[in-house]
Amino acid sequence: MGNKSTTTPPIVYVLAAIVVLGAAGWGYLQYLGKHPAGEITLTPEAKAYVGNLQLSGVELKANETYLGQTVVEIAGKIGNGGSRPLEAVEVYCLFSDRYGQLVLRRRLAIVSQKMGGLKPGETKSFRLPFDDLPESWNQTMPKLAIAAVKFS
Repeated sequence: MGNKSTTTPPIVYVLAAIVVLGAAGWGYLQYLGKHPAGEITLTPEAKAYVGNLQLSGVELKANETYLGQTVVEIAGKIGNGGSRPLEAVEVYCLFSDRYGQLVLRRRLAIVSQKMGGLKPGETKSFRLPFDDLPESWNQTMPKLAIAAVKFS
């Protein structure tokens, strides 16, 4: 009987590396989902400034897409009645069921640097589309709460 040496084929190492990298990538994406990069907060300074922000003309609309999907949108305007220019403003949209229980909380930007910010005395329109609302939602205007303000 000869001396038989068993070696692991290289494909096994390649497959193991793919599995490890895939698991690491999945873990990183899960982390990002819970900790968004660059998320701004409502600092005490920003909280004091919130009284200078006015939401107006806020309406809830439902439209059907050509694919038969219903898209609900909140449209309105935000005004900056204060003396500071803003780079970003984010709101929480709080959707409830018919018993008043929260069924969805979504945080979205209504002012961003990409939109040109919001100067003192300026008013801008915003539009927030939703295509994945839970069926238990009570079909009424969600509560909107300022989640974050970032000064320029």
